Amino acid sequence: MRRREFITLVGGAAVMWPLAARAQSGKIWRMGFIAHGHETHYDALFRGLRELGYEEGQNLVVVWRYAASHPERFPDFAAEMVRLNVDVIIVVTTPAAIAVKKATTTIPIIFPNAINPVEAGLVASLAHPGGNLTGGAAQTAVLTTKRLEILKEVLPGLSKGVVLWNPDNPALVPAWKQTQDAARVLGVTLVSCEVREVKDFDEAFATIAQQRPDTLLVFQDALTIQHREVIINFANQNRLPGAFGGKEWVEAGGLMSYGESLSEMYHRAAYFVDAVFKGAKPSDLPLEQATKFELVLNLKTAKAIGLTIPQSVLIRADEMIE
Repeated sequence: MRRREFITLVGGAAVMWPLAARAQSGKIWRMGFIAHGHETHYDALFRGLRELGYEEGQNLVVVWRYAASHPERFPDFAAEMVRLNVDVIIVVTTPAAIAVKKATTTIPIIFPNAINPVEAGLVASLAHPGGNLTGGAAQTAVLTTKRLEILKEVLPGLSKGVVLWNPDNPALVPAWKQTQDAARVLGVTLVSCEVREVKDFDEAFATIAQQRPDTLLVFQDALTIQHREVIINFANQNRLPGAFGGKEWVEAGGLMSYGESLSEMYHRAAYFVDAVFKGAKPSDLPLEQATKFELVLNLKTAKAIGLTIPQSVLIRADEMIE
């Protein structure tokens, strides 16, 4: 995978620490990790930490907590991390970040790739986050507009799309507005299809089938990522061209994605952890945004759903899966 460039913006259960870790001499760092479930791009964070000298089981202990698509568990996880007095907390989804922010104003909190962190109330600004949160931020408006522009090239007759998203994630509310704004400029009507928990997907798919849209756009968050394969299977079975946020969706069979590399964002998050361990305050660490993005196409899926991708799009692809 190509290395993506980043720019720093200016302007209660007791845990038994592993014996191997406790046996090491020197400082043993304790890191909390709160997410819905495991994803392969998390591994990039730990690769980055190893490169910086932090090895799980040696000088690093990780307290893993997965909500398994039950976000109501996040406040309990946050309270547990505070009781354990971990040195830093990684949060993968905005609802988890909000829960931890409410639970502590002192333990550093790092999000590898937050969606609209300012609008969601996580930080004061990208350049001056304030408080105890910092990390990476997604450029939602730019990415949303670009995905729609690419879809319009692939589907010249595109007039109606459905957006599948989780409105209980505060970060996605402004993303929905930004997507509507971009769609109006392109003459596309968008229909909102909401999912808040696992049981909502069947009803959402029935609604999408009734709407008979030209395309399906999925807002990426912890909930939709955890059910990525179900979403992709539905789209492909209904011959519905789908546009997604990351390469992982296309590798799983989705038609196309345009966005930053999640693996690169998580790898870069190790820098924030290292800075905190060395004494930096999150309020003094500006958020970072990716400056390069990748367009990934699945030509096998395109053929299966009877879609011909124009040459103008093919030549711009960073990667094609055949």
